[in-house]
Amino acid sequence: MNINKANIFRAIGVLGTVAGTIIYARNPSWPTPDKILVYLTFVFMAFGQAKAMLKHLLPFIVLLLVYESFRGLAPALNKNVNYMWMVDVDKFFFGGTLPTQTLQNWLWQGKPMWYDFGFYFVYMLHFILPISLALLVWKKRESHYWQVVMTFVAVSFMGFLTFLLFPAAPPWLASDKGFITPIVHTSNFVFGALGFHDFPTLYSKISPNPVAAVPSLHAAYGTLLVIFSYRLFGKKWALLAGLYPAIIYVGTVYSGEHYVIDEVLGAMYAFAAYFLVRWIFHNENLQKRLNSLVHYRSNARRSDSI
Repeated sequence: MNINKANIFRAIGVLGTVAGTIIYARNPSWPTPDKILVYLTFVFMAFGQAKAMLKHLLPFIVLLLVYESFRGLAPALNKNVNYMWMVDVDKFFFGGTLPTQTLQNWLWQGKPMWYDFGFYFVYMLHFILPISLALLVWKKRESHYWQVVMTFVAVSFMGFLTFLLFPAAPPWLASDKGFITPIVHTSNFVFGALGFHDFPTLYSKISPNPVAAVPSLHAAYGTLLVIFSYRLFGKKWALLAGLYPAIIYVGTVYSGEHYVIDEVLGAMYAFAAYFLVRWIFHNENLQKRLNSLVHYRSNARRSDSI
């Protein structure tokens, strides 16, 4: 009996998708880029499009992982952590009080409430939404795909350079060190209440950076989501997409992950990355030079092989 290879791969894709869903449902963990890529590979295998998906998405995922690995090196390269600049800026604009403390006085009840879980759920979409946007653009606006991807990569590495030059502690760490009056790191309570148990992945081998508060890349990614939704899909979708950064702006300040100035700078970095990459992709002279360089290297390789 002849077995169709395409059907075998589709069957593997279906089984992998079901198995991955069950595993995650039973043992929920942080959705990291490598986990997302593995899961999406099975999903697209089920539809016979895994090769095309990997051709587009794999470079994006690899670059995100490279950025994350670089980010983990920053604390070892610069140990001059800033604790008070962000505090002083926030207090200056908010009448001598910290928005984190104000929000926690209003909302924190000593244990996670429904809105704490809501804030944390949105916080977990940090990688899911940019990757989802990339897939949507690939399917619906393919000519803009690499511009979108490179903008997220650009803002990530802009963030890394800032983390390296200006290590900045988030509110929860400043509180632990006694630089500000005590605040609650609400994310820890929610994480524990959800019963998350991480399992070994490539991402888990990357050292975290606890002093990467300025700028907030959660705010930057959220802002880019709105920018590209507006530019590629219109005002209606941009308004819907705007719910994500709005919740991120408030939730990360409330939870003690960021100061307000971190969020503002994150949004500014997003616009800077967008216009920088847009300029690169629309600069005809630069494109001609890049094309000439590509052709030159291609011809050089061809002559070497001869």
